[in-house]
Amino acid sequence: MQEFDAIRPYSDEETGPAIQRLVNDKEFLDMVGRFKSPALAHWAPAFLRFFTRRWLVSRFGHFTRVDDLQAGLSGYIGDLIENTTTRVTTSGVENLSKQGAYLFISNHRDIVFDPMLVNYLLFRNGLRTTRIAIGDNLLANRVFAEMMRLNKSFIVRRDMTSPREMRDAYITLSGFINHSIANNENIWIAQREGRAKDGLDFTDPAIIKMFYMSCKKSGLSFAEAMNKLRIVPVSISYEYDPCDKDKARELETKARAGSYKKAEGEDTEQIMKGLTEFKGHVHVHFGTPIVDAPENPKQLAALIDREVHANYRLHASNLVAYEMRGPDTTGSEASADARTSFTESVATTDKFSAEDMRVARAEMEKRLEACDPATRPYLLDMYANPVQTALDAIAIQNTPG
Repeated sequence: MQEFDAIRPYSDEETGPAIQRLVNDKEFLDMVGRFKSPALAHWAPAFLRFFTRRWLVSRFGHFTRVDDLQAGLSGYIGDLIENTTTRVTTSGVENLSKQGAYLFISNHRDIVFDPMLVNYLLFRNGLRTTRIAIGDNLLANRVFAEMMRLNKSFIVRRDMTSPREMRDAYITLSGFINHSIANNENIWIAQREGRAKDGLDFTDPAIIKMFYMSCKKSGLSFAEAMNKLRIVPVSISYEYDPCDKDKARELETKARAGSYKKAEGEDTEQIMKGLTEFKGHVHVHFGTPIVDAPENPKQLAALIDREVHANYRLHASNLVAYEMRGPDTTGSEASADARTSFTESVATTDKFSAEDMRVARAEMEKRLEACDPATRPYLLDMYANPVQTALDAIAIQNTPG
């Protein structure tokens, strides 16, 4: 795979040396130490660093294969998930085979937690974990870059200015994805660049076009090439987003000023929030593999969107946000009838009682109150929009012809 050396994850041969670099890296040791003992990290960082290194070496220093490392980490990841969620549920995984590989195209809410959770669920169900597409903007943090490439992450280049440079980078990326699937390596990639901060999950057709770029010379039609990839649309829904306030501030700034420039370390800070802060109930739906793809990228992107939207499991937080944003939030009888109507037509994580809705509304009001007034509509939108896209997808499915 020398042609992919610039973007590929670490191989088994590189796993041991990468682990040794990390367990001798002060920044990495300090980061793990803060997880394990925040008080000691503050009062005795050198002491904690020494014992953190000893602990890491004893637990992970002997691993020389990526799969073995991921298996060794699975218990710790399970603890992290359990400690930051009320529960995690999944659906559709029974439609996946242990034979061959899939290209998982997912909506995107959290930088690291999304693919980590998908991989954890695949692992727990006896399926191979995925190679994870990450933007090269995340490589600015040296420690995260090392950790991600050690954890099957491959690099998607961004911010290219030359059309030729962009074309060459996309052909390489396309070749790597197709090569991976052909060699029984699953792939996870977000449906568009960056997180959907507004809750609107739409696939960028340019990503679909990229999948085909390395296949054009093979003689395969677009549909034939896409069928070989066995695309699985994935819907990830969080009851609460740890970064919702940050996302709302970014959206408001863009709307007001025309652009938003991230502060140094902002991605790292939001990675840590997404990993360690409360998310409530999280649901992951694995769609049915697409084996009869349309003949062009735009149609395939629309098909993926319908699958993601229709199978997105809505939480009470989404439903109350949709109500609060709507024209009638008075709690009148008409409003209650309307709520019953739309909640019965969409996929939800549970059958919500009046008390469930009251608790969710109180939490949403608390989150809105914690925001600057100008950013509150954006926070409400990110929870409400998945309801609207689900309703739209169901309407399309129910349209004759």
